[in-house]
Amino acid sequence: MGGRWEWDDTLFAGTARYYRLGRLPYAPGLADTLAGVLRLDGRGRLIDVGCGPGVIALSLAHLFSEIVGVDPDRGMIAEATREADGQGVAGKTRWVQARAEDLPAGLGTFDVATFAQSFHWMDRDRVAAIIRGMLRPGGVLAHISDLKTQRETGTRAVDTLPHPAVPCSAIDELVKKYLGPVRRAGRGVLPHGTPGGEAAVLTRAGFSGPQRHVVPGGQPLERTADNVVAGVFSMSFSAPHLFGTRLDAFERDLRRLLQDVSPSGRFSERQPGAEIFIWRNDPRSATAGR
Repeated sequence: MGGRWEWDDTLFAGTARYYRLGRLPYAPGLADTLAGVLRLDGRGRLIDVGCGPGVIALSLAHLFSEIVGVDPDRGMIAEATREADGQGVAGKTRWVQARAEDLPAGLGTFDVATFAQSFHWMDRDRVAAIIRGMLRPGGVLAHISDLKTQRETGTRAVDTLPHPAVPCSAIDELVKKYLGPVRRAGRGVLPHGTPGGEAAVLTRAGFSGPQRHVVPGGQPLERTADNVVAGVFSMSFSAPHLFGTRLDAFERDLRRLLQDVSPSGRFSERQPGAEIFIWRNDPRSATAGR
């Protein structure tokens, strides 16, 4: 993972309170797709690994009898706990502050494990082996991520939607102006970004699959300047603590940039789709990867 980078507990420090305001929601239909593919009926146990503030876990709470969310960040666990209380599902949810590498931590056996855009932050071979041991025979690991969007090319397509696009490239350049050209990650940097190749990792661990399922996106979304600012501060590479004493100056420059692009303070985006890769804990693969 970039050679020089090692995980530390500041990776997402201070970002939790910005997640729900700033992050784009997952594609509508994600829960229904998982329910159909996995024949979920309100029973069984789910562990969401790298759960953040509980976005995915809570969206699936009605499909399981028990939900366990695991995340190393104290702020994320606190947000997930508050949201579960607010949604009236505190009685069927448990939130554990721990690294995935430190599981199983007496949590028992699960029917489904989800990783929603979190696996790349972990010691993946180690965690894959741990989670396979925590899944019942025939249990499922679901790797969930947004489909690639025009975020990588600097905009998110808005076509004829009523407001300007979020100026992603300009925001990235502003972040670099304050934090330098190499992507920040906690106390370290990620000069080569985060790793891919999940399929090879999960195959080595003895999982069978994958089956790929796409949840369509494309729905129009309206975003405010506050949403966009919160989105920036929800990211590991632009977490508030990274700016130190320049945080207020950065936010002023960011809001000025957004005001120049959209004097109304409103932006249009299109909902990204999602993809789900289903991997099964196949007992016939018990010797794989040994």
